[in-house]
Amino acid sequence: MEYLKEEKIISKKILFTGLDDAGKTSIILALQREFSKVANIQPTRGAQRRIFQFLGKEISEWDLGGQTTYRISYLKNPDKFFEGTEIAIYVVDIQNRERLAESLSYLNDVIVEFKKLQINPPINIFFHKYDPTLIKATKDELETLILNLKKKINNIINYNKLYFFETSVYSLPSIMNAMSEILLELYPKSRLLKKTIEEFAIKLNCQGIVVIDKNSLIIGSFFKDHETGEILTRSMPYFLTLNDSFQLEGVSQKNQDQMVVHRFGKYFLFKEILLKESGVPYYILIVKGDNPWDLYFSSKDFRAFIQMLRDIIYK
Repeated sequence: MEYLKEEKIISKKILFTGLDDAGKTSIILALQREFSKVANIQPTRGAQRRIFQFLGKEISEWDLGGQTTYRISYLKNPDKFFEGTEIAIYVVDIQNRERLAESLSYLNDVIVEFKKLQINPPINIFFHKYDPTLIKATKDELETLILNLKKKINNIINYNKLYFFETSVYSLPSIMNAMSEILLELYPKSRLLKKTIEEFAIKLNCQGIVVIDKNSLIIGSFFKDHETGEILTRSMPYFLTLNDSFQLEGVSQKNQDQMVVHRFGKYFLFKEILLKESGVPYYILIVKGDNPWDLYFSSKDFRAFIQMLRDIIYK
């Protein structure tokens, strides 16, 4: 990431904010699958941003450091940091109960500044560090805590676009699903994408399909049933990380752009696809059954599917 420079005109601005040590930067690094950096992360200094592509659109992702000095600066200069926000993600560390009141107070401060700027972006509240080990040990207590936090936020904050998610860097699907759902709301053709993927899955009798971009964002999916959805969701990080390791080890693109793997008693096809000649890769993950031969499709059908995706996204 780089320090904030003069902003150019771009399509969409996403704002990550919250207290220091809430986990904002860790969420961003997890989506980039930079897990080694998460362990040694340093506090974010001021406002940092990254530009990336999502479904052919340019996204500006602003990560606002949450230390007290910086928060005061943002509130004093809201037009510099908050202006133009189309999506806000407010991260709350649910494991740090001593600072929950402080976090909700700052959330209210941010909303006050949004109203002064006359902007009304959806605010997606991530109850973060909702870690699997913590859930296993204190599930009922955590659920009660989150339910009470939602009630308190809705009672004390007057805002009509509040949405809630539970996330953890130790559960990459929780972040992938949340960020994908949020970003797809910006994309007017998301329903058409979903319908196209569903029709392809039904035509080829697939149990489930997920199409993912390079940033770990899901652009569309189809699941035959809840169980298949759970299996595919749990498998996405595995295949993305495996693909990353192949690239790091210098395995040729020709040999590693497709994998067939047996796990959870089913056969999976993971394949890299290019929807634009010079564009970033996308990935398709398919599960069809317990026979590997089921995963072989007509090249004509597959090319037609890729062309439909290309036409929806880039035309």
